[in-house]
Amino acid sequence: MPNVRPFTAEQARLIVNLRQRYEVWIGAEQQRAALPYDLRRKTVGGRDYLYHIFDRGGNGRSLGPFTPDKQAEFDAYHAQKLALKEQIGLLRNALAESAALYRALRLPLLSSDAGPILRECDRRNLLGSRLLVVGTNAISAYMVEANGVIFLPDETEDFDLAWVAETPDETGKQVWDMLKAVDPTFTVNSERDFQARNAKAYEVELLVAPSRAATLGSRDQPKPVPLPEQEWLLNGRIVNQVVGCRDGSPARIVAPDPRWFALHKLWMADQSKRNPQKRPKDRLQGLALLNVVAEAMPHYPLDDAFKEGLPEALRSIYDAWNESRQIRTTAHW
Repeated sequence: MPNVRPFTAEQARLIVNLRQRYEVWIGAEQQRAALPYDLRRKTVGGRDYLYHIFDRGGNGRSLGPFTPDKQAEFDAYHAQKLALKEQIGLLRNALAESAALYRALRLPLLSSDAGPILRECDRRNLLGSRLLVVGTNAISAYMVEANGVIFLPDETEDFDLAWVAETPDETGKQVWDMLKAVDPTFTVNSERDFQARNAKAYEVELLVAPSRAATLGSRDQPKPVPLPEQEWLLNGRIVNQVVGCRDGSPARIVAPDPRWFALHKLWMADQSKRNPQKRPKDRLQGLALLNVVAEAMPHYPLDDAFKEGLPEALRSIYDAWNESRQIRTTAHW
C-alpha cells in the first residue's frame, strides 16, 4: 500500500497559486514592517520638528527641525505607507480566496493557533534564518513537499520552534517580541521556562542545538535547554512550503530536511526519558515520513552518501528501517 496519496491536478495547481499569492502578500507586509512605526510633525517651543514614533504609546525621538528635506522625507514615508496599505488590502482578498479553495479541496491543514505565529515570524524575516518548525506542525509542509497526503494523526495543540541562527541576535529578544505581537497574553511557564503559554493554554516550546545557543539574545524568552540531538536537524536541506490553516488563512512553514526529521523522530521513540504517551506517535511519524521520502521525494535521496553522513546513533536506525523496507518490497514481489 502506498504511504502517500498523490494530490490531484486541481489540488497541485491550487497549492502553486496559494504560494504565489502568499509570497506577494508577505513581501508587501515585510516592506511595511520595515518602515518606521510612524513619522509625525510636532511643534515644540514654537518650532516644528520631524519625529520618529516607535510605538502606539507615542514614544519616539526627534529627527531634527522640519526643513524642506524633512518635508520630502515625511511625504515620501506617508505615500509609501498608504500605497502598501492599499496593495496589502487587495492582495489579502485574493489570498483569502485561494486559502478558502485550499480548505475546500481537503488539502493538508495546519492548526489555526499556529498560523498567526508563523505569519508574524515571516513578517519579521525569522523563518529559516532564525527559526524552524520542528514539531508535528511540520508534517503538513512535508505533505506539500511530497505532493500528497501522508496518513498520520492530526497535529497536537502545541507548537515547537527551534532557534537556528548562526549569528547573534543583536536586538536581544526577537522570539519574545514576536510572540507578544501575536498575543499579549503569552507568558513564560514558570515550571518549564523553555515554554510559553497564552490565555487559551496554547503552548509554544523553544528548542536549540548547543552550537546555536549562544546566538539567542540574552534577554529573549522562552529559555531553551541546549539539546545535542537538535544538531541533527540543522543538517541537509530545509523544506519551505505555504499551507492552509483550519480557519481558512495561509501560513509558511520552514522545516528541517525530512530525512533528518524522520530519523530524529525514530530516535526519540527509543528514548526512555521521552514521554511514553508521545513515543508511539514519534515512531509512527518517523516511519511514515521516511517511507514517503523514499517513495515520493527523490530530491531528498536516501543513498549511500546520505547514510555515510549519519552519526552512529541514527545510522543503526536507518539500517533497521532500510532492511525492513527491503523485506517488504521483496514480499510484495
